[in-house]
Amino acid sequence: MTAARAAGGPVGARPVMLAVGGDSGSGKTTLARGLAEAIGPRRCTSICVDDYHRYDRAQRSALRLTALSPQANHLDIMEQHLQLLAIGQPILKPVYDHRRGTFARPEYLRPRPFVIVEGLFPLFSKLSRACFDVTVFVDPPEELRHRWKIRRDTTGRGYTEAEVRRELARREPDSAAYIRPQRRFADIVVRFAPAQDGSDPPGAPSTAELLLRPTVQHPPLASLLADGAGAAMDLGVVRDDDGNAVDRLRVHGRAAPEDARLPARALWEVVGRGREIPRGLGRLADGAHSEPLAITQEMLLFHLMQEVYQR
Repeated sequence: MTAARAAGGPVGARPVMLAVGGDSGSGKTTLARGLAEAIGPRRCTSICVDDYHRYDRAQRSALRLTALSPQANHLDIMEQHLQLLAIGQPILKPVYDHRRGTFARPEYLRPRPFVIVEGLFPLFSKLSRACFDVTVFVDPPEELRHRWKIRRDTTGRGYTEAEVRRELARREPDSAAYIRPQRRFADIVVRFAPAQDGSDPPGAPSTAELLLRPTVQHPPLASLLADGAGAAMDLGVVRDDDGNAVDRLRVHGRAAPEDARLPARALWEVVGRGREIPRGLGRLADGAHSEPLAITQEMLLFHLMQEVYQR
C-alpha cells in the first residue's frame, strides 16, 4: 500500500521524498542543507524530525530519558505528518529550539516538489520508511562523530565539552538500540572519514565512502570512471553487514581539485541537464569546501531527479 492510500483523504501533488537519517552529530544537516540549497527554496521543503521531541531538555533530564529514546519522541505524530507530506498535504510541525532545549511556536509547512527529511528517526518504523522515495543513512566512525558533536554542541548549543562527553556516554545504549539499526534500511549509506590507509594528507577533506544498495537505480558510475575519474574515485564490491555483496563508491579526499572536478562535472551532466552546478554543493559547516561531499550530494540529486523523470 502506498503512503497516499495509507493516509487517506484528498491527494495533492505528490512530492519526491528523501530521508537522511543518522546519529547526533553525524553530518546529516550539512548533507541535507546543501541538497536543499541546490534545489532551491521554491522547490524544496526541509524538515528536521528531531522537532518531534515529547519533552524539553529539563523534562528529559528529570525523567532520565535521552533524545534518542522512542519514549522521548512523538513518533506517531511524526509518522502522520510524513504521510500527509507524502500525499502533498500541509502540516503544522512542532519546533524544538536545540540551543535552549525548549519548544517554540509550531510551523505551518506545505510540501514543495521535493521534501528533504533529516533527523534521528526517519527510518525507525515501517510506516515512516514507506513515505520515502530514497533513503540515506550517514554513518561516520564513532570517534569522528564524537569530535563533530563536541565541536557543534560547544560552539552552537551552549554546552561545555565535559557535558557533551557525559551525554554521549549516557546516550550510547539508546544509540545502539534505536539509531544505528536504522542503517540497514537505507538505500545509500554514507561515511565521511579520513582514508583508512592514511593517504589523506593533513587538512584534506575526508574521503566519502558510499554503499550503493540495489534498492534504487544508481547513475552509470562505471562509465564515469572509464572517462578518467579514477584519480578521484574508485568503485568496488564489498560485503554489507548482512553478508550480501554491494557496490562501494569512494571519493578520495586526497584527490587534487582538478581531478575531483572531472567526475563532478561528468556526474552533473547526467543530473543537471544543462543547468550550472549549484554553488552550495560541498559546503561544510565552517564554510570550507569538500569535493567528496559535493559529489555525494550530486549522487543524491541524481536519485531525486530520477524519481521525477520516472513518474
